Amino acid sequence: MSGALRDSTEPQQSSAAENRPGAFAVIRPVVPSNPRFWTLLAIPVASAVSFAVHLFLSTKQPAPETGLYTRFLIGVFALSIVAATVQRFWPRLRAWMAQLCPILAAALMGLCAWEMITSGLRWLPLPYFPSPAGVLQSMVSDRGLLLDSTWHSLLLLLGGYTLGTAIALVTGICIGWFAHARYWGMPILKIVGPIPATAWIPLAMVVSPSAVFSAVGVIALAVWFPVTMLTASGISNTRASYLDVARTLGASRAYLIFRVAIPAAMPSIFIGLFMGLGASFLTLVVAETVGVKSGLGWYVSWAQGWAEYGKVYAALIIMAGFFSTIMTLLFKVRDRVLVWQKGVIKW
Repeated sequence: MSGALRDSTEPQQSSAAENRPGAFAVIRPVVPSNPRFWTLLAIPVASAVSFAVHLFLSTKQPAPETGLYTRFLIGVFALSIVAATVQRFWPRLRAWMAQLCPILAAALMGLCAWEMITSGLRWLPLPYFPSPAGVLQSMVSDRGLLLDSTWHSLLLLLGGYTLGTAIALVTGICIGWFAHARYWGMPILKIVGPIPATAWIPLAMVVSPSAVFSAVGVIALAVWFPVTMLTASGISNTRASYLDVARTLGASRAYLIFRVAIPAAMPSIFIGLFMGLGASFLTLVVAETVGVKSGLGWYVSWAQGWAEYGKVYAALIIMAGFFSTIMTLLFKVRDRVLVWQKGVIKW
């Protein structure tokens, strides 16, 4: 009786211990469930429907666009069938399909609706709203210039983002820790920070010796303000108990800054990094349309000038993939650096 009672109360005691403040949460691996049959069938059905609609509307589109888009849909259908077969023997692929099959199927149905609205019903006027087949044709035919523009945009973005982050971390740590730096630095942040970085483009083009340097400087300025503000906030809001314990153990000022304050401020710093990354995307596109003679922003402006709106949409799609990939990589870095937060907050 007492043994049974003790066995029944032990799980409650362990769960209560896990919920105590300061207790470490037990992180158990999540085993992905097997995808249902209808989940695996979502992409083949969506690609088949899109293919049928495309064949019905192919008489209203140019032959090169029709052939390329047809091969694309057939390739998606074949790959989905192969993946649905192989996932039985590949657990990682099974988990990936269980999570992303509905989203990819919805994207294919979105392409189908796009084609019906543009090529079928003609609700949107040409050439401003081309069909997905036309956008795919523009992307393939102009792939060389698109790849070159993407490479130049990546160099500008990484250069400006790295420079702005480095300067912002130094200024944010100084403003957050030193009283004199906060006295002189906060007025500058309040005056210069709220001004959009794109407003400095005309002045940057006059001061800088080249358009590339001016674009890098403007992107760095766009990153500098949010990273500095969030870094200073995180440093200044470090718990006093952490600092008192470190001082009691004989920690120096450098130890307090680099081993106590900065690690405690990392969540705020990463929020600033994400905000700065979003601001750098916007500034990059605007800076490329004004002074730089290469890049995705320049390509969009150039294609619009020639009324090649298929190329405009192709560049926008590449921008979406380009920016989301960089954002995902930053999320991966955040997950690795702040791995200790997984047992404290929900991701």
